[in-house]
Amino acid sequence: MRLQSIQLHNYRNYEQIELTTDSQVNLFVGRNAQGKTNLLEAILVLALTKSHRTSKDKELIGWQSSEARIRGEVEKRYGTVTLDLALSQQGKKARINGLEQRKLSDFVGSLNVVMFAPEDLEIVKGTPGVRRRFLDMEIGQVQPGYLHALGQYHKVLQQRNNYLKATLPGSANPAMMEVWNMQLAEYGVKIVKKRQNFIEKLQRWAQSIHAGITAGSEELTIVYRPSFESDATEEESILFEQFMIKLSQVKDQELRRGMTLVGPHRDDIAFFINGKEASVYGSQGQQRTTALSLKLAEIELIHEEIGEYPLLLLDDVLSELDQHRQTQLIETFQSKVQTFITTTGLESVNTGKLHDARIYKVQNGCVVP
Repeated sequence: MRLQSIQLHNYRNYEQIELTTDSQVNLFVGRNAQGKTNLLEAILVLALTKSHRTSKDKELIGWQSSEARIRGEVEKRYGTVTLDLALSQQGKKARINGLEQRKLSDFVGSLNVVMFAPEDLEIVKGTPGVRRRFLDMEIGQVQPGYLHALGQYHKVLQQRNNYLKATLPGSANPAMMEVWNMQLAEYGVKIVKKRQNFIEKLQRWAQSIHAGITAGSEELTIVYRPSFESDATEEESILFEQFMIKLSQVKDQELRRGMTLVGPHRDDIAFFINGKEASVYGSQGQQRTTALSLKLAEIELIHEEIGEYPLLLLDDVLSELDQHRQTQLIETFQSKVQTFITTTGLESVNTGKLHDARIYKVQNGCVVP
């Protein structure tokens, strides 16, 4: 998979640019606050229809503009596709080869990306919400139906929470609660199963990669922590029953607190190095290596799932890595993954290891090859 070109119109600080990006490595160099990260973010948004930096689409639209547009030409193994994404106050419109997609979830997966940024350290040591967002963004690219199930789940969750907030303890309608519970469990179980499957594959790749980076001195283990007791081998029907039982057990507590206390929206994952939880006992170097192993594992997992390598977006991260980790990363993507890199200066990048690289200078919303 290769991004041949990208066009931005009124996207953040870019009024209008069109870039040819068909090199294996594309380096964007410039001082801070010039728009380097905005370029990588635009590629990510074209792939996922959402940003990793904000949940408010209006922040992506240029100052005093009513709409932002991103257009990309993507070369895939079966041919070239044109992707268009328009963002406005009314919502998003996505087109593939000029055909508008009825659902955004039908658009996601047309372009696959893995982004690695300094804040990805938070996947290891941050809040459960950060890790759930990581899971949702990555699984949504490779598991058909995941985003649809997730969207339906959150609709039911919001309606159920509204009902819980408006209902006094002891006055809940049992029939109404049963309806909400069944709908929540129906979609929740689909999400749990896909997360289990994804983490199992991610663990296999990450464990091998982490062992290579650490010369076999560390073993990385990824553990899924769902909000109710379950077994990765269980059938959906059994998980459904377990989910329903747990909901019945916390019913009174939910009514007192006015919120849903069980479900994928409260799941978490944990990372262990040699049996010790990395977020608690790991050094910063170990946490950084864990994050790097995860990103490299994502690349291989996506290739395994769809038969093509994704794009790799490196946002000001090479300067954060020591020489060993930087070399490990470059050698991984050099020959097989089209890569987009931002940096404030080339002195922090081991350019001698890069081949087929094009350097762009970024200054105040202008990009010059």
